[in-house]
Amino acid sequence: MTSRERWRVYKRVSLMFLLALLALTVIHRGNITSLQSLQRQTRMEVVQVTQLPKNTQETPHFWKTIPRLESTTDGPRITLKTAPTTWDIISTNCSVNLSISSEEWFTGLEDHFKQFLLYRHCRFFPMLINHPEKCTGDIDLLIVVKSVITQHDRREVIRKTWGKEQVMDGKRIKTLFLLGTSSHPEEQINHQKLLEYEDHIYGDILQWDFMDSFFNLTLKEIHFLKWFATYCPTTRYIFKGDDDVFVSVPNIFEYLEESRNLKDLFVGDVLFKAKPIRKKENKYYIPQALYNKTLYPPYAGGGGFLMDGPLARKLYGACETMELYPIDDVFLGMCLEVLQVTPIKHNAFKTFGLVKNKTSRLNREPCFFKSMIVVHKLLPPDLIEMWRLVNSDLICAQKSQYL
Repeated sequence: MTSRERWRVYKRVSLMFLLALLALTVIHRGNITSLQSLQRQTRMEVVQVTQLPKNTQETPHFWKTIPRLESTTDGPRITLKTAPTTWDIISTNCSVNLSISSEEWFTGLEDHFKQFLLYRHCRFFPMLINHPEKCTGDIDLLIVVKSVITQHDRREVIRKTWGKEQVMDGKRIKTLFLLGTSSHPEEQINHQKLLEYEDHIYGDILQWDFMDSFFNLTLKEIHFLKWFATYCPTTRYIFKGDDDVFVSVPNIFEYLEESRNLKDLFVGDVLFKAKPIRKKENKYYIPQALYNKTLYPPYAGGGGFLMDGPLARKLYGACETMELYPIDDVFLGMCLEVLQVTPIKHNAFKTFGLVKNKTSRLNREPCFFKSMIVVHKLLPPDLIEMWRLVNSDLICAQKSQYL
């Protein structure tokens, strides 16, 4: 073999070695990225880990405030956190709280409750899409809708119907959709690109870097309250609801006009003396170890409720004193209890259906809808049709006494 041939062999071997080294580096980085993505899909943030009781003979009381707030005859004394001027969370680093993993009460829980508790101290996450300009100037009603990436059809229908941004009788209305990241990691990149394009068209999406899931709805609640306290100093009222509801904005303003002298307004389809569900097959099942009280505090069904801006800012401070709870509307009721605010039950909020009989014609009666503020559980085709009927030349008897 000549010197030139040996040189060519050395070059080929060296090149193959460099390519192999490069491939190993890429694979290693890919594994790190996958691990970080998996962590983001659970619950993460840099927050001090709450130390839980280690007495295995006693059921821990997770619902207690941290610390317990003192109250006087003048009402609760709560030192509100000063909201930052911008969204100030930029880190996604969050370590699991393993201090509770060996406790007897913990080992007996279902896997999804274990995961919730291991990451419950992770409260706030970075923003992926933000629109602080939505609260520029005086806003009379901010419509806030909980949604997920794949339900773009629901958002589109809401924008065309009750969630349309407009000025109604001199009152400014703005709309926002609250989202986390995709719950399907294998489709996350494509879903994210579609969402960013949707936001490029409409500019009405707030998104945070936590995975959308049932237990993470509480994260969506506290993230919005922090966002509102940060960017919305002059917003008067908030309607917050799901993306499968029918809403009458004129009826909202009619109710607000009649209730303008009420302080700390929070109104909806309120449940009093509701009991935690202990049947494991139920979506809302809560084990005794997680909540050991007999009754929940009063809370409004999460399908849709109305509150005033000043109360929302106080709720941000109150919720900061509470450990997170996996059912978002119950958690908000716990925060209201800290503020010593009792939510108002109003019959025009139907977040559990119009009537108990699901086959009743009332569930599709447009004159009934015309008297409501919120009706839950309408998919896009049904919402479009009901909106058309209610806003047509519909002749109904005298408006229901609900308003």
